[in-house]
Amino acid sequence: MAQKDAYIVIDIGTGNVRVAVVTASGEILSIERENVHYEKDEQYPESIYFDPDELWDQIIRLATTALSRTPDVRIKALTATSQREGIVLIGKNGESLIGEPNIDHRGREWEDIIKDKSRVYQLTGRFPTSLFSALKLVGTREARKDIWDKFSTFLSISDWVQYKLSGIARYEHSQASETLLYDVAAKNWSDELCGVFNLSPSILPQLQASGTILGKITAESADRFGIADDAVVVVGGADTQLAIRSTNPTTDDIVIVSGTTTPIIKLIDTYITDSKERTWTSRHTDENSFILEANAGVTGLNYQRLKEIFYPNESYEVIEKELSEMTHFQCVASLGSLLADEKAPLTKGGFIFNTPVSHQLTRGSFVWATLWDIACSIKENYHSLCDVTNHSYDYIWACGGGVQSRILRQFIANLLNKKIKIRDNFRQSSVVGGAYICNAALGEKEHFPETLEVVEPENRDYYTSLYKEWKHARSTFKKVV
Repeated sequence: MAQKDAYIVIDIGTGNVRVAVVTASGEILSIERENVHYEKDEQYPESIYFDPDELWDQIIRLATTALSRTPDVRIKALTATSQREGIVLIGKNGESLIGEPNIDHRGREWEDIIKDKSRVYQLTGRFPTSLFSALKLVGTREARKDIWDKFSTFLSISDWVQYKLSGIARYEHSQASETLLYDVAAKNWSDELCGVFNLSPSILPQLQASGTILGKITAESADRFGIADDAVVVVGGADTQLAIRSTNPTTDDIVIVSGTTTPIIKLIDTYITDSKERTWTSRHTDENSFILEANAGVTGLNYQRLKEIFYPNESYEVIEKELSEMTHFQCVASLGSLLADEKAPLTKGGFIFNTPVSHQLTRGSFVWATLWDIACSIKENYHSLCDVTNHSYDYIWACGGGVQSRILRQFIANLLNKKIKIRDNFRQSSVVGGAYICNAALGEKEHFPETLEVVEPENRDYYTSLYKEWKHARSTFKKVV
């Protein structure tokens, strides 16, 4: 049997790591996943980390398993995508010292070293907080001398994977946008920003564009993966940008990427920032585009965790069926999603329902309220985005595992009064985006995804009244200390 050409796409999210074998058309032949293992760093009040060597062993294990399920393939290229803001510190001898994920806030107590935060926002397109990489580095420098004394440079997690595959250290532009050390409009590292954090520009790797060939896979990595050593390593990018790439949007389209968090982005061709400093502006994976973003924060992760409580042994299809049969919506939730217009995050949340407890209150009521909370948070952030830049189209694209819920798609359509469109590859959008990146690097034929479904808005007045109930619930939880 003739071998089929394929790519390996490695995707490291906040919760799990996935390795997929995928064709140039975006067909996923096999995919394997495991949870990322985190440890608490006791040197800080709010910090967790991962062991890069342990993560690399997971990647090898998942890749060999995925390849064993697709024996008749020839791997032409490998690429990586990952959570934004996460980094791996590299030592003077090229060793991987520590992994600091996007949910690591080891730099929080040093946020005040930034004297002019508005100037940083103007250059970086995001209001500076400990979420971003520069403050992770500062926190490491100030409290982990054992690591800092060995430190030489750092990479985004996806760029680190590509470094492990090829032996070449480069930083891709969409990932560099998340560091607070990169001038997004100028498309380059910034000496001025390095000065803000007292970091030497010498620690910054060379930049390289997404969709270009980094180099050949090393003989050692090829041997561990069990593939030929003529495969090339392609520069990938941030998971949000690759997910957007998979939908094939055009300039001025808005895309909702529903995953662990929910970015709501507009694809733009000029550098725009928000006078109220609410939105983020980042480089996209092509030569000239930007993405303007408002983010609803942790949303899909809430849904996943509540599914484990209320539906531990059932599929998402069972949930959808139960919710579609509900006629009484007995509770409303506010679960810590982020709103661009709010100055401080919500630190308390929960469900509100009438007492005494009604016999009509079911497990489905709590999941319904969770999806409604996600949809309402998307609506709020969408309107913040529209305050910065007009959106006149009558549709919005959506992708990511979260929008596999038909009910969530309908909620969003109803609240925004927009058609919600999904492609046939929406469930594994960042992986498919990785395949398209490999096509660009290898000069392969461009593939265009098909539109799978268009959800039309309905019952707008009814859902507007439910939205007001959600607003009231959220204001109630904001008062809880």
